[in-house]
Amino acid sequence: MMEKETSIQGRVIADLISHLTNDLAIGKKIKTGELRKRLKEPAWMVPDCFNMTDIDMQDFSMKLLSLKENPNPDYMILQLHGGGYISPVRNAYYVFAGLYNEVSRGCSVLTPDYRVAPEHPYPAALVDALASYQWILDQGYYGEQIIVAGDSAGGGLAMALCMYLRDHGMPLPRGLVAMSPWTDQTAGGESYETNFEKDPLFGNTRESMIYLNDYAGDHDKMDSYISPLFGDFRNFPPMLIQVGSLEMLLSDSTMTAAKARQQGVKVRLSVYEGMFHVFQMAYLNIPESKKAWAEVGKFIDVLRSDRRL
Repeated sequence: MMEKETSIQGRVIADLISHLTNDLAIGKKIKTGELRKRLKEPAWMVPDCFNMTDIDMQDFSMKLLSLKENPNPDYMILQLHGGGYISPVRNAYYVFAGLYNEVSRGCSVLTPDYRVAPEHPYPAALVDALASYQWILDQGYYGEQIIVAGDSAGGGLAMALCMYLRDHGMPLPRGLVAMSPWTDQTAGGESYETNFEKDPLFGNTRESMIYLNDYAGDHDKMDSYISPLFGDFRNFPPMLIQVGSLEMLLSDSTMTAAKARQQGVKVRLSVYEGMFHVFQMAYLNIPESKKAWAEVGKFIDVLRSDRRL
């Protein structure tokens, strides 16, 4: 699916991001992820309708968001946050958790603050994602009752986790939601060139977290658990992939979707015209993001009802 027009609000936000990253001194810190990594935030204010439970794991922590009136729903969403594998979880992802709860009509959302590079390179994030998934299974959920969602690095991590689960004979999730997934750490797709001057967030420089990233460490960036694009998608659950047309990472989504479909996976790929990396961060404030979240809800509804995707 390709959205044909960009809203006025969407264009304004894209232009503002481009101004912040390309024209201001702070721009380089945004592109490299340094600003986000060092950001100091107050504790997230939990809305009255939710319970937020802190969970301490061996090497990291997690937060479980659930409705007070329905604390044990039939399905759970495992949300793997973005941030280039170098930034810890931010308050924005707890807002995401609330939106996932809303559009899924009550699913609880588990958000791990998985370990990040450079202090904890690969496979730390994957190990923590696996531990988070196993925690859900240990609560009595079956794989068919789990939906794994992620944006950017978290979207790639969601696919890497699914590959690991399949390769090791573990229960697979019911489906995957990937927003602007980072699936190719070699930056080899054509959109890294064709959108180089268009991407409001990462464009016009080779000094961004796309190129300068410590996650792979000494490992091959084409390892499928690091760059899922180069992996095998056979027997994967259905996937929803959303991406903006302006992204340098556009080809990460289009090539992944094409390969997965060729290998028999049900994939819904939605390219939103004029949109930037993880435009869903606009929440419900611009038409494109509002539509994207509604699409996530519809996808989850279909997964839960076993209707045709």
